[in-house]
Amino acid sequence: MAGTFELFVDEESRIRFRMVMPDGHVLAVSGQFTDKRAAAAAIEEVRECAGTGLIRDVVLPAPEIVRACPHQARHAARRGVRVLGSLGAA
Repeated sequence: MAGTFELFVDEESRIRFRMVMPDGHVLAVSGQFTDKRAAAAAIEEVRECAGTGLIRDVVLPAPEIVRACPHQARHAARRGVRVLGSLGAA
């Protein structure tokens, strides 16, 4: 079964839409639109693009986390490594 697009008014009184799965889970929420016609046009664009859209990963890799003595921390910071102190705080 297909999901649905719901039009709604946000807290700034702007029109937005959300894509809702059949189980009620919200899959995506749009940006703001000035009117329903603009939101409906964007929904049509999503329908056209989503089925054939490619996936592009732009997530930065997570920093490496190590425990180090204070003198090691200087060297690790130069390499971009996040160092945890003795209590586990960053």
